[in-house]
Amino acid sequence: MVGIIGAGFGRTGTLSLKTALEQLGFGPCHHGYDLMTQREAVPEWLSAAEGGPVDWDAVYGQYKATVDWPGARFWRELAEYYPDAPVILTVRDPGEWYESVSNTLHQTRLRIPAELPPEVAPLIRILDLVIWDGTFGGRFADRDHALRVFAEHDAAVRREIPADRLLVFDVAQGWEPLCSFLGIPVPADPFPRANESGGFEAEQRARLAAASLPTGFGPAH
Repeated sequence: MVGIIGAGFGRTGTLSLKTALEQLGFGPCHHGYDLMTQREAVPEWLSAAEGGPVDWDAVYGQYKATVDWPGARFWRELAEYYPDAPVILTVRDPGEWYESVSNTLHQTRLRIPAELPPEVAPLIRILDLVIWDGTFGGRFADRDHALRVFAEHDAAVRREIPADRLLVFDVAQGWEPLCSFLGIPVPADPFPRANESGGFEAEQRARLAAASLPTGFGPAH
C-alpha cells in the first residue's frame, strides 16, 4: 500500500527523493523509471492514462511510496484513494526545471521512432498521455505554456492538499524538513543527490539496456 505520494513533476529532484525515501525505510518507491521494468503494471497504467478504471493497489503492488511521473499526474486520485498518505511536492526554480526537462526527457522523446516493437509501444503511449499530450497538451516546446502548466500544478497541489498533510520540498534542503515531516530521525549519511543533468545520458542508457529497450529510445548525444 502506498504510504507517501509524490506530487512533483519529473526533474524536480524526484530520483533523489526516491532514493532518500528508500533509505528511510519507505521502499520500494515507484519512479518513472520503474515503468521500464515493471511491465506487469502497464495495462493498469494505460487504463489510468486513457481515463479508464484503475485499481491503484494493483498498479503499485509492493510499492510503499510513489514519486515522479506517471504517479504525479494522478496526485488527486491517489490522495483520495490513500487518504492517510502524506503528500510531498518537490519544487525547483521553474526556468532551471524547464531547461532540464528540455535537455533530457524531451530530447529522449524526440528520438523515439514512429515504429516501435509491440512490447514498447504501450509504454510510449502512457508517457505521451501522461506527460507530453496530457500534462502539457502537446505544447511542451512552447516554453511559456510549459512554465504556466508547471506553476498551475504547483498552485493546485498547495491549494487542495491540507497544509498538515503536505510538504513542499526542495531537495537542496536535505534531510531535516523531510524527516521532520515524516516524524523520523535524521540519518547520519548525506542526503542523496541523484540524476544530475550531466549524468543523465549515461544513466538513462544503462537503464534502457537493463530493460532491453531499443537504443533509439535513448537520449540525444
